[in-house]
Amino acid sequence: MSQQDPTSIDLTSSDFSFGEMSVDDIAAIAAIEAGISDPTHPIEGETAPIPSIPPLPIAPTAIPIAKRPVSGRYRGTLGSFQLELRVDVDRTRPMKRLSGDFFQVSGGTTTYFGSFIVDAPTIKVTASQVVIKGLGSFTFAAGSPVIQVTIQRKFIFQPQAPATVEFFTKGGVAGATYTCVFESVYFRSLRLETDQVSDVVTPIFSSYNTGSLPSGGPARNLSVVSSYAEAGIEMIATAGNNVINIDEAGAGAKWSNSELHASMQKHFTLWQDLPQWAVWQVVAQLHDLGPGLYGIMFDQQGKQRQGCAVFHQGIGGETAEKLRLQLYTYVHELGHSFNLLHSWQKSLATPPGTNRPLALSWMNYPFNYPGPGGEATYWSQFAFQFDNEEVIHLRHAFRNNIIVGGNDFAIGSGLGQEVMADPIRDESGLTFSISTNQKSFALGEPVVLQLMLGTTAAGGRRVHTWLHPNCGLVKIVIRKPSGAVVVYEPLIDHLVGQRESTIARDDVIPESAYIGYGKDGFYFDQPGNYRVRAVYGALDGSEVFSDIITIRVRYPVTPIEEELAALFIGDKQGSLLYLLGSDDESLRSGNDAFEEVLAKYPKHAMANYVRMVKGINASRDFKTITDDRETRVIVRPAELDESAKLLTAVADSNILDPVSAQMSLSCLAEVQAKTGDEDAVSKTFSKISAMEVKTLRSAAKK
Repeated sequence: MSQQDPTSIDLTSSDFSFGEMSVDDIAAIAAIEAGISDPTHPIEGETAPIPSIPPLPIAPTAIPIAKRPVSGRYRGTLGSFQLELRVDVDRTRPMKRLSGDFFQVSGGTTTYFGSFIVDAPTIKVTASQVVIKGLGSFTFAAGSPVIQVTIQRKFIFQPQAPATVEFFTKGGVAGATYTCVFESVYFRSLRLETDQVSDVVTPIFSSYNTGSLPSGGPARNLSVVSSYAEAGIEMIATAGNNVINIDEAGAGAKWSNSELHASMQKHFTLWQDLPQWAVWQVVAQLHDLGPGLYGIMFDQQGKQRQGCAVFHQGIGGETAEKLRLQLYTYVHELGHSFNLLHSWQKSLATPPGTNRPLALSWMNYPFNYPGPGGEATYWSQFAFQFDNEEVIHLRHAFRNNIIVGGNDFAIGSGLGQEVMADPIRDESGLTFSISTNQKSFALGEPVVLQLMLGTTAAGGRRVHTWLHPNCGLVKIVIRKPSGAVVVYEPLIDHLVGQRESTIARDDVIPESAYIGYGKDGFYFDQPGNYRVRAVYGALDGSEVFSDIITIRVRYPVTPIEEELAALFIGDKQGSLLYLLGSDDESLRSGNDAFEEVLAKYPKHAMANYVRMVKGINASRDFKTITDDRETRVIVRPAELDESAKLLTAVADSNILDPVSAQMSLSCLAEVQAKTGDEDAVSKTFSKISAMEVKTLRSAAKK
């Protein structure tokens, strides 16, 4: 790797705004804020302004000729280095920042070198030029970290002037100088491919007039492309939308996480001409979880944030309300592809940010808005924009923190410490408990958490019922045996809609979640004691904490236990456990490991987890979207006999937690019904009913 410094002279070895603003406007506003009457005075830092060039005499009746804004993307080279510069001091919603990415060119190859951002530059404006200067933050050790950008001002009918970028040491010694030509008014550009599944019964979203219903900001027609354009991001739609024919799957076909994950993997394995600034969006009709699930964003390990799916069963339609919901859902899911977290989860970033649950942003949940008036207030005040911090991220984040396929959603080292602490005050009237079905787990054994929501209020409480951490409204914090604290991050993010219920004092809402594997790999990958706590985000914004429980992972004692741990702990196996099985070719090694478990240790308790995963996967017609423009979808028919055999063995093992066992039995009943075995269906439903009674009695005791 090169040890050169692209900043060195030796290179041979927050408020919403809608209208455009000029640099004169920015300088004048800053001058007023600073109590300065001369807009050519530095906005910050240095006190000596650059002398203004006296204007030429103009006849009193002449109309002033407008000058070009200077913000946008520039590019230049020096030696083997290429600099992409982003200037953000005028046009729409100027964030008053500079940022850039360095690339190193060698022969026919170009590689990314590093990034910088200047968060608080001084901005000097004269009639002839704009000078922006400040200390940069770099992803590498820059020898000349002070950056000065000079851009000559041009009239509107003249070509855009280049930017001269000079680097200096903190002592003022000149370093490298780049001349960067203007490239685009957009700070970043990304290609968007949108494919529509053939069974979608409502039109694919095109645009929405924000004045159709009460909202914040001016009325305007917004599409997905123009929504991102307002934030300074260019979405380049690929030519035409491809229709994915799924007639082979039969009527009423639903999509599982596993099928969409396999399709995503298959699609991006073949789509090698757009490996970086490119994202894939699938418009489907219905997910397994029903119409309450609006969309999901894929976060599999390796290639990150490369695509998403939206589901029209819940958001489709042509009324103003439905078009508004479609615009929100499409933009929200793509926001995750840019590594944007939910408004109430900004503390999960690295470094941790400040949670903003009251943000009127694309990245908030309308139905869970905690301000007075709730969802109605959100929509009536929402300006259909990202908040300022999100705009800064979109325009200026270090390249690997935003580019599709770049860094994961990272976890800060101090994250979760405050979550482990007991709340100072809790007047929510809700109770939230977590537990496991067993006292300890073998190394590699799937860790499933049972979650239960209840109330102590005599009159009951109105609650949302999204308890699974996949949906983003429950946070799970894990303290490992080493003392490190991490937040469980699901492999796939789910965007959910309103699903509420009123619970009485004796009612409980149960859920279970496999938390052994997620975006960060295996969470219980070492023997020892783990401390776990969960937090439920209530409708009124309350955070309801569970007690802290201890989960013990046992040391393997025998050679068989060691081998089983090795066969279960692997990224492919973790993905299969999370997805409840898959036909995805990229997960073949995981399926092979599970086959080895069944072949060598069929009577071992851990073999039943394999049977459950394989049994559920065999129960479904498995659909995979391919890049073959004729067939597009491959359907593997359900293997009902094999599924029934596997799931029956799981039911007889009594190893699963109650919620997972009910899920497995429900799947078994569906399989038995498809094969016409009504007696078996009746027996299975009897088991489910008995288990539900047992679960409620157990919850009542707690």
